[in-house]
Amino acid sequence: MIKLTFCLVRLPHLSREAFQKYWLETHGPLVASVKEPLRIKRYVQLHSLPADTGEELRRVRGGPEGFDGVAQLWWESFEDMAASAGDPKAVEAGRMLLEDEKRFIDLSKSPLFWGVEHVVIG
Repeated sequence: MIKLTFCLVRLPHLSREAFQKYWLETHGPLVASVKEPLRIKRYVQLHSLPADTGEELRRVRGGPEGFDGVAQLWWESFEDMAASAGDPKAVEAGRMLLEDEKRFIDLSKSPLFWGVEHVVIG
């Protein structure tokens, strides 16, 4: 399995609550609706708690500002994911998701990366 992790920062005009509500209630169902053409095996949203919840830990560790949430998506493999690249339904689904993301995510401040999960506990 291959995983895409997307660390999300909300657009400045949105509160954390409004961002997370839109992400869960609007964008989440949109992702679910196109899982087949995009070959997505799993999609998880991790909604962060208010910034002050972890402020002391962040300060002690000298860490950067946090994220408003983290999206994680799984595929069987790069090859399986890439197999959808020529499918017009998958191309349209990707376009639609990106357009929706621009409504609530500050893409310039939201890093994403590919990885392979190694379970250590659990």
